[in-house]
Amino acid sequence: MSSAPTPASETDRWTVQRILEWTAGFLKQKGVESPRLEAELLLAFARKCPRIRLYTDFTEPLSDEQRAVMRELVQRRAKREPLAYLVGTREFYGRSFEVGPGVLIPRPETETLIDVCLERIPSDTASHVVEVGFGSGCISITLARQRPQCHVTATDISSTAMSIASRNVDRHAVKDRVVLMQGDCLEPLLNSGMRFDGLVSNPPYIREDERDSLQPEVAMHEPAEALFAGTDGLDVVRRLIQQAPGILKPGAFLALELDPSQCAEVTTLVSAAGFTTARVHRDLAGLDRIVEATFQG
Repeated sequence: MSSAPTPASETDRWTVQRILEWTAGFLKQKGVESPRLEAELLLAFARKCPRIRLYTDFTEPLSDEQRAVMRELVQRRAKREPLAYLVGTREFYGRSFEVGPGVLIPRPETETLIDVCLERIPSDTASHVVEVGFGSGCISITLARQRPQCHVTATDISSTAMSIASRNVDRHAVKDRVVLMQGDCLEPLLNSGMRFDGLVSNPPYIREDERDSLQPEVAMHEPAEALFAGTDGLDVVRRLIQQAPGILKPGAFLALELDPSQCAEVTTLVSAAGFTTARVHRDLAGLDRIVEATFQG
């Protein structure tokens, strides 16, 4: 696309169809997992149109400005910069969230974490839940939107996350029920005297020795502090389990997203810390993903 000559005929024009086909082939060569889908998402972003419009505009040529934007996007994606960072948003639980460098990109498996929490958060009475590591804010905001009487207090150590999540809170109109606090794990709340009905977290849980096996999009671009947690990936989880009794009410729930290989060990850890009825939930891929338990107080 970048080195294309001036078209000599109608068939040489850079139409929507031709750009899509070229980009999908190019991204496939670069190892991108879903090249056609990503080509469509990038082109829709470059043209500032809904994705479905690409198919009604198949024979339309791109303007010079659209081609320039698309060219830059494709070059950056070929270097394995995450698609979500390029277009600035990612869908999660049916809603669009702003994302960018410095915050973890929401994953489909985390929607299972939402489902587990919704089973524990009442729909008809007020409740107060805490989230650790809010990132883009997608978990806290989704819980507040799905449960209109739920208030969420969320912490994250990152100032970048604070900025992006704050905009998402405004975007989804939950400013009155989602409070963001900057700080490490539960430290901002430990001396507050507050007690919560639940604790939810998608903490960093990747082992340090797994760094080289990750996709370039993750290893090179997403924030390391949101990914890695020591030699066994459980450094942050252990801290959360240790701190949780200081802020939970008796009968409160704990829900943690983990690597499938960690779920059995974390079930043992929460049981030793005064939690009961520990259960492991599988994600949509059928993998162990969430440990849920109840704090006895």
